[in-house]
Amino acid sequence: MTDVPIPTRARRRARASASGDTWVIARRGLLHMRRQPEALADATIQPIMFVLLFAFVFGGAISVPGGGSYKEFLMGGIFAQTIVFGAFGVAIALAHDRGNGAIDRFHSLPIARSSVLAGHAVASLIKSLLPIVLMSITGFIIGWRIHTGPLDILAAYGLMVGFSFAMIWVGVLLGSLVATPEAVQGVGFVAIFPITFIASTFVPARTLPPVLRTFAEWNPVSSLSGSLRHLFGNPGGTPYPGGPWPIQHPIAYTVIWIAAIVLICAPLAVRGYQRSIAS
Repeated sequence: MTDVPIPTRARRRARASASGDTWVIARRGLLHMRRQPEALADATIQPIMFVLLFAFVFGGAISVPGGGSYKEFLMGGIFAQTIVFGAFGVAIALAHDRGNGAIDRFHSLPIARSSVLAGHAVASLIKSLLPIVLMSITGFIIGWRIHTGPLDILAAYGLMVGFSFAMIWVGVLLGSLVATPEAVQGVGFVAIFPITFIASTFVPARTLPPVLRTFAEWNPVSSLSGSLRHLFGNPGGTPYPGGPWPIQHPIAYTVIWIAAIVLICAPLAVRGYQRSIAS
């Protein structure tokens, strides 16, 4: 009879220690958010401001193909845009810790090396829930309504959390490659901001010029927006006839993108982070 290998007590202690170290780093990040409320503007004020601006400033000028409330059409896009912008938060936090020497101090302590990145990821994932909750409340106040059942609602919010997790690794990669928070904002704004607008976030993709329309139809931000509209039963959630595969199957396309981003960006982010602290 062969012996079945089991985790040794030392390995169990190491795993428990790594989990504890990760939570310490995550808790530090959450405490910084509480002590510096101005740093939460991107997760609190900005999403609410975007909901109100687009709902009341542009809502009267934009019609939804097939009819329906623009405020309900808008919410899926606002959710998607804010989730993508979440990459900025973890990238800036990581770049800030690299710049002020916090990363070096962490690695001089007897903690698991993986806990620093994992802690930033956990803190960012918790932070990403805040704008989702605030936008949901703001949406209900201005007239957004959900017309589906509990399972669809859970699927919609689960999809948002999943995409938020994927964008965290984009942020970690960006924060590992770019040295300062200011540079992160500059590079991220140029690279990420246009992607969220050349999509069906605020206007239906089929209303865009041909080249932009093709980009928007294959843009994962569009598929996330369409998935949320479909799962919430809002206008724009029904695929239009003749649209490409991502338009016809937005949920599946979004899940594929979540998996692809994590599988590609996570290893690159870890490698980039290791190189940044070694240099």
